[in-house]
Amino acid sequence: MSEQMRVLQRVVMPLDRDLDVVRLYLDDRIGKGRPEVEPTGKNKQQVVEDEGGAHEPLLSIDVDTMTRRGVTVPIGRRLSLCTYFNAFPAGYWRRWSVLEEVRLRVRVRGEGTLIVYRSNAKGHVQRVTSAHVDSTEVSEHRFKLPLKPFIDGGWYWFDLVAGQRPIELVEAEWLTAEAGGRRQGRINIGITTFNRPAFCVDQLAALARAEEVLEVIEEILIIDQGTQRVADHPGFAEAAQALGAKLRMIEQPNLGGSGGFARAMEETARADRADYVLLLDDDVITEPEGILRAVTFADLARTPTIVGGHMFSLYDRSVLHAYGETLEKYRWFWGPAPNTKHGHDFAARGLRQTPWLHRRIDVDYNGWWMCLIPTEVIHKIGLPMPMFIKWDDAEYGVRAGKAGFPTVSLPGVAVWHVPWHEKDDTIDWQAYYHERNRLVSALLHSPYERGGNLLKESLFVSIKHALAMQYSAAELMLMAIEDVLSGPEHMHRQLATKLPEIREFRKRFSDARGVERIEQLPPVRSKPPRKGRMPTKPGSRLGMIRKAAVSGLKQFRPVDPKARVNPQAIVPHIDLAWWRLADLDSALVSAADGTGVFWYQRDRKEFRSLLQRTSALHARLLKEWPELSRRYRQAVPQLVAPESWWDNFQAAPKAGDR
Repeated sequence: MSEQMRVLQRVVMPLDRDLDVVRLYLDDRIGKGRPEVEPTGKNKQQVVEDEGGAHEPLLSIDVDTMTRRGVTVPIGRRLSLCTYFNAFPAGYWRRWSVLEEVRLRVRVRGEGTLIVYRSNAKGHVQRVTSAHVDSTEVSEHRFKLPLKPFIDGGWYWFDLVAGQRPIELVEAEWLTAEAGGRRQGRINIGITTFNRPAFCVDQLAALARAEEVLEVIEEILIIDQGTQRVADHPGFAEAAQALGAKLRMIEQPNLGGSGGFARAMEETARADRADYVLLLDDDVITEPEGILRAVTFADLARTPTIVGGHMFSLYDRSVLHAYGETLEKYRWFWGPAPNTKHGHDFAARGLRQTPWLHRRIDVDYNGWWMCLIPTEVIHKIGLPMPMFIKWDDAEYGVRAGKAGFPTVSLPGVAVWHVPWHEKDDTIDWQAYYHERNRLVSALLHSPYERGGNLLKESLFVSIKHALAMQYSAAELMLMAIEDVLSGPEHMHRQLATKLPEIREFRKRFSDARGVERIEQLPPVRSKPPRKGRMPTKPGSRLGMIRKAAVSGLKQFRPVDPKARVNPQAIVPHIDLAWWRLADLDSALVSAADGTGVFWYQRDRKEFRSLLQRTSALHARLLKEWPELSRRYRQAVPQLVAPESWWDNFQAAPKAGDR
């Protein structure tokens, strides 16, 4: 009797032969950028380096020979599947799944050599085995590969080397015979959207074309919270017809990301037909194969596990923007996991040439740009906190982890998303949510007395905003602290109404009122710098403190009357820093996305008020932290309960709310 095999991961090529992402699927840079050492034992060990590496030209093969599952390697050429989407992340399967081994099945024809490699967590490469291919018909080659050596990380992959004739990869799969009777899980896909109908329709059309993915989908839930409805888009009818009964549209008030994703999670848990809900942002492009991999990994995990996808840049599509996220608990701030780097460009350095990518990365949470959550987890720990946006995904991951449900950010599962450096949402209306939700999540989960360094850092950030004439952001931080001090009851009560209040409040401040063109504002009239010295960043911590003290004293001096008529400088967003702006009485500051410009103007009365109130509020937070922490932790079951959320789900939209 033949063994029953289950596909873990299929080898795939880029959809539409997209040349921008080809290096994520195929690589021909074998031997480039890595020194070799003498062989040890029967296997040659190769050490890869992580220095240098310019953006190289495209593959030297004809991409027209690509299909979705295969590619042809020309005579005398070598092609590697040691790539983000096609290597097998053995370290993750070893750590989190029930598997003890993996099978590789490769179907090829032509003439050449198939070579199987593995790496360890240090990025050292070892040749495992090989097979000669010489056939005009399709031949199949199978390899049984143990997972035991991968406790700290490492990958499997294979290379194809063409001989006197081309060699064609027809298809390849990573398989298991150890599924243990575990059935194929089914998913709901939950997409929260606000005024991005074109993105949503494109996503629906892509899902409709992905037949293998449709087989595991129970429902696609579009939670539409905008005024530009997805259902009104010209392409919607065709996409909806293709998806049929699998698509369900839900309209509700704008409750932010947490409200939209909470609705998708609640609909999934209440129906209890799907094993998982896959949360997707409305402005992403997916690799459909990643959806299947996430479901399969969750099916074979040893314990119910949240499976997250990585984020590539939507604008520079070979760049990996987020590989793993953790919380720096003493600061209580998110960031890249240790031993990872933001912005790795696979077009410049492939997987084989980048040692840090071979180490298994453990995370605290995964962003909800793409995140699969087992229905069992929702039943056990509830829905997200009513945070509107920011920190809802991080808080949920931490809460799940405490309940025994880990999060795994799985290589080979990813979306393309607008990168964070194209935004600066810490100084716009979102400054309120950054501050409030960071404080609330710390009150719930920080292991340090009074949040560790959080309050000191929050005070400093508030003062920096004031020194930089970013009065709207500083005021929103104070508004956030006041709401936190009012207690957990405010969170659901204000969920649908806070954003309109914030938008109206920001209209008072010049730093929040932008125009599209510099010519719409008065011309700059600036003095030459004193003794020709341009502003420079303080070079030490002591220098920063001195600069803050000197700049703080300046804020109490009268504003130059001329600065109210003409800005004193133009400050590009790339140069935006408090120590630069603190020397000025007014400045034109460009937006992070380059779409507009703001006229910052110093106001010593506003600065004095901010300094007094931020000091008082942070002192009060410090004093009341233990009691606040107790109240918020006690309120969690009610805040995340479906009954609490339904009042907001069903609330009628009010004029100006959206």
